[in-house]
Amino acid sequence: MKARLTTLVMLVGFAFLGFLGWQWWQSRLPATYDVMDYGVVDRGGGTPVSHNHFSVGDTGGPTGKPDVRITLTARKAKVRLASGTEVDAWTFNGRAPGPEIRVQRGQLVQVTLVNKDIDDGVTIHWHGVDVPNAEDGVAGVTQNAVEPGGRYVYRFRPEQVGTFWYHTHQDASKGVDKGLYGAFVIMRETPPQKEEDIALAAHTFSGHPALGTNDRLERHAVQPGVPVRLRLINTNSTPARFRLSGIEPSVVAIDGADIDPARVPPGEAIEIGGGGRYDLWFQAPAGIGAVELVGSRAGLVISPNGKGEPAAAPSRPIFDPAARRDAAPVRLGQKFDRTFELKITKKVGFLDGRPGRHWALNGKLYPRIPMFEVEKGDLVRINLVNDSSGIHPMHLHGHHFLVLTRNGKAVSPWSTDTLEMLPHERYTVAFRANNPGLWMLHCHNLEHAADGLTMHLMYAGVTTPFRAGKSAHNDPE
Repeated sequence: MKARLTTLVMLVGFAFLGFLGWQWWQSRLPATYDVMDYGVVDRGGGTPVSHNHFSVGDTGGPTGKPDVRITLTARKAKVRLASGTEVDAWTFNGRAPGPEIRVQRGQLVQVTLVNKDIDDGVTIHWHGVDVPNAEDGVAGVTQNAVEPGGRYVYRFRPEQVGTFWYHTHQDASKGVDKGLYGAFVIMRETPPQKEEDIALAAHTFSGHPALGTNDRLERHAVQPGVPVRLRLINTNSTPARFRLSGIEPSVVAIDGADIDPARVPPGEAIEIGGGGRYDLWFQAPAGIGAVELVGSRAGLVISPNGKGEPAAAPSRPIFDPAARRDAAPVRLGQKFDRTFELKITKKVGFLDGRPGRHWALNGKLYPRIPMFEVEKGDLVRINLVNDSSGIHPMHLHGHHFLVLTRNGKAVSPWSTDTLEMLPHERYTVAFRANNPGLWMLHCHNLEHAADGLTMHLMYAGVTTPFRAGKSAHNDPE
């Protein structure tokens, strides 16, 4: 009897080990693969559509003579911060952040990317800009990564106005961290004649938090009463918090989309999730105004003579975009064509052969996760659930979604492309499917994306000629 029990235990053990081995084998990604081959198609309750087949390559940018020509060369370089600290960085044109790009709405923009010596390869994703799909800059999805000695040309005509940024989307968790990013600002055709316009990108260089390359106070002389637009960009994966003093600012835009000016009460901080942007507007003070990056010595001081120190400020809760005014339901005028559910959890299992507790979408580990299928013209709703203790700035490429509810309650709506979801929050968002292609929807905590918190939104009939994987030298996270 004892021998039989021992044999049974051994058989169960072998069966369990066999199951684990099968799970490990099934989780391994091929050296080269199509990102569309693994996801499970979810049509969001919509009826099957007649597929009008098209390729990502068919969605290229406009032709014609460009109004703006820019060359960005990716290369390794030393970057000196304001404190004198030098860091090893990956740069555009020898700078990190890369050159600030400002264009006007409607201009034909042509950017040539050159890779001098970034061995991992590089692309440029225009974060928050609703470019044609072929210009989106995602390695293995919309293009091949540009390897050392190579080049690639992006062409698009931006129809938005606001604050955006650009960064590599090839092994982004490493490339962005090392410095492959920069500010991208789209101006109106007739910009304000008298306005101080400043873009500040928060980034942490090898443990040194900075605004631009200033890990100390940067000072600007601005005469009292002059309008100031301050564009705050968070290029980090974790939230950036800004303390305000000596000014009376209003938030006038979120993620490049205007909102009705929302005054920020004294002492109320601004928190921006990874990848997000806020525009502040205020009149330059007669005294000393300051914006400081919490947890660092970096900040911006504005005063008539360009001197002075930030004043102490009372401590209040952070600015809440959902509570800007009395919440009211949004009337979109028609029913939704498709409704999707997306729940973020953690799950024990194998991710490309790596055992651990990984991020999961709808209970599945990458790449066997949902792929949301839509058709051009659809009005789409997504119910986002963060059933985890992590913070997830969820970023949708090629579109902006309108925030409708938080935790089941109607909110003051705002348009966003990178929605910061705090632990155990639930949101309902909606967007119009008006930009055909194959688009990423992922967490912009780029370490989370590398650990599987990424998926795709696809238009019916789309295909891609590009392949991800180690042999393809394309890592789209």
